[in-house]
Amino acid sequence: MASKTSPDNPPEPVIHMGEFGRRIAARKAELGLGEAPRNGGARRTESKRALLKAIEDAGGKW
Repeated sequence: MASKTSPDNPPEPVIHMGEFGRRIAARKAELGLGEAPRNGGARRTESKRALLKAIEDAGGKW
């Protein structure tokens, strides 16, 4: 049996990520919110430190 869309349930709106990001940035600016500080990494595990070093050695920036 074919599925039918209920007229009481309109489809969800489409959210374009670029526009969404711009709206969030504008709202943060409006509220005077700055960038969150980066994690200092004092409590990272050895495996995480090794992973980040491998990324850096490969030319990546995390």
